[in-house]
Amino acid sequence: MKLKTRAGSVVFDNVTKTYGHGAVTAIDNVSFTIHPGELVTLLGPSGCGKTTTLRMIAGLEHATSGRILIGDKDVTQLPATDRDVSMVFQSYALFPHMTVAENVAYGLSVTGVAKAEAKEKAEEGLNLVGLAGYGSRLPSELSGGQQQRVAVARALVLEPEVLLLDEPLSNLDAKLRRHVRTEIRDLQQKLGLTVVYVTHDQEEALAVSDRIIVMNRAVIAQQGTPRELYEQPQSEFIADFIGDANLVDGEIVSVDGDLATIDIGGINCNLRHRGQSKGPARIAVRPDAVRLSILSGAAGGDVIETSLKGHITHATYLGSQMQYSVTTPVGELFVIDHRIDTPIAAGEQVAIGFSERGMAVVSTK
Repeated sequence: MKLKTRAGSVVFDNVTKTYGHGAVTAIDNVSFTIHPGELVTLLGPSGCGKTTTLRMIAGLEHATSGRILIGDKDVTQLPATDRDVSMVFQSYALFPHMTVAENVAYGLSVTGVAKAEAKEKAEEGLNLVGLAGYGSRLPSELSGGQQQRVAVARALVLEPEVLLLDEPLSNLDAKLRRHVRTEIRDLQQKLGLTVVYVTHDQEEALAVSDRIIVMNRAVIAQQGTPRELYEQPQSEFIADFIGDANLVDGEIVSVDGDLATIDIGGINCNLRHRGQSKGPARIAVRPDAVRLSILSGAAGGDVIETSLKGHITHATYLGSQMQYSVTTPVGELFVIDHRIDTPIAAGEQVAIGFSERGMAVVSTK
């Protein structure tokens, strides 16, 4: 017997969710589409509405207004039991007195699937997540990563149109999180699953997602591919939330087609203006887009000619990179430099340059 995959779409059409007779708005007129076979992450700070959105897809919360469709079926008013979705909770919610196989088969059993079929599907589910032969163990005999995989297997055997993952890696240590997120992504792509994934971890979202929907204060702040969000943030919030960013003041001095010449502390850069006109602007500068050179000599072999200078206030060695705090006329800059063999000491005066890759205009002042 082979588990079926029936990847469905998810559509939010002007969905609003309020509590307390409208006193609190958790989701405010949100619309988006998740296509079959996509892994889309809902990302944002605590209280932004991402978990409420996930729970509304699951049917654990109901929309105050708007429509929710799963696989072209309007499920807005349907209870969780009538929606073709499975959810993996943050706590995994495994039954400690049941074996691993019994945990995986539980959902099938309560829906009336014959015992022999449920057992066969449970074995296949465990095989899919790399836990063949673990069925007779108790959850307490497994590591955190293995317990997480049991929870995923339990969801997969129900053959849902949509798999929902609520902070699935939050209980794991950093190294194991990297390993398990790769497993989840590989499984999703292998089976062609539609997955909606909630996390507050930006690196995790960048690593696993086809697309990311960033939420803030009950609305969508921006959505797009990981590369689009990182390289072309549309607001100061996105620039600061997705990865690190230095937000500095600049001046759009001229516009030519899609590009603008922007002055930052006397340095001219050519960036996409994205509809902004001449005048003061805010620029997001990624830490690895800043180039440093000591004024008294070369760091890494060359001195950058620039009118922007500063001095190193902190220098930190992190194995694969150096991290610097640099005081400059355009503000304090956080800098990542991979030239670990030629570190710059705290207190050194430096010349500063910019790589245009990793910079974006995020607003006009």
